[in-house]
Amino acid sequence: MQKTKSSFVTIIGRPNVGKSTLLNALLREKVAIVSDRPQTTRTKIMGVLTLDETQIVFTDTPGMLVPKNRLGHHMKRAILDAMGEVDMVILVTEAFKEPSETEISLIESIKKQGGKAILVINKIDCIKDMNRLAALIDEYRNLYSFEEIIPASAMTQDNLNIILDSIVKNAPYMPHFFPEDTLTDQPEKVIAAELIREKILTLLRDEVPHGVAVSIDKMRQREGRELMDIQATIFCEKKSHKGILIGKSGNMLKKIGSLSRKDLEEFIGMPVNLQCWIKISEDWRNKEGLIKEFGLSEE
Repeated sequence: MQKTKSSFVTIIGRPNVGKSTLLNALLREKVAIVSDRPQTTRTKIMGVLTLDETQIVFTDTPGMLVPKNRLGHHMKRAILDAMGEVDMVILVTEAFKEPSETEISLIESIKKQGGKAILVINKIDCIKDMNRLAALIDEYRNLYSFEEIIPASAMTQDNLNIILDSIVKNAPYMPHFFPEDTLTDQPEKVIAAELIREKILTLLRDEVPHGVAVSIDKMRQREGRELMDIQATIFCEKKSHKGILIGKSGNMLKKIGSLSRKDLEEFIGMPVNLQCWIKISEDWRNKEGLIKEFGLSEE
């Protein structure tokens, strides 16, 4: 009789509800970048957690919005594709917001899939009125028969064990698909590029919109040394954005590089020599070739 269990779980929700923070918290490692800017996540990110006999394969998805360009259509497709043929869907919402049209639409998609789903009402650390939370739980109960509705906080890690227990309980018996020490399917270059993009989003919240992408041109350990050489190109859509990214006397680019280097060294486990360049590529979010080049296409 099969003793091991495996569960493929997709995390969905509106932008900025804390999906990536939840994934990182459940994995106890950082595999998805985090920002309070909507749609920080652009593509599906997989994380693997092995708990004794059960292996959970999580997929984080971009926040659901109405697409405004070709990249937006790829992001929406990533969400819908990730919901198909999984064992469990986790819908993440916020404790201080009523169900929106987006949540209702996502619940309708869950109904069509006909699979199991957990509702995680995130950010309970931000509310004081527990009666309001109870009423919100009742509202969601009337919308769908979730396996469980779990108030939680990805930031303070409240009730994460309940989420994991629910997944384990509902996981089917089958072999594990990955070695126990697997954390993610993302290549090192992809994670390195995303860590740099995270720093840009953090430092330049409103000055530079989401028309920024990062490509890793070189990532190689220097021969005979514990030192990783990384060369990255930051793509932006306008000349004015290039100036902002460089900053006065190059100070902003230096700051982006310095903060990125710290995370890269922690991720790689050795000192990093990071060099970044800026390149303008107008309207790249509507160019299929560049979307594929940046690894943002599902094809």
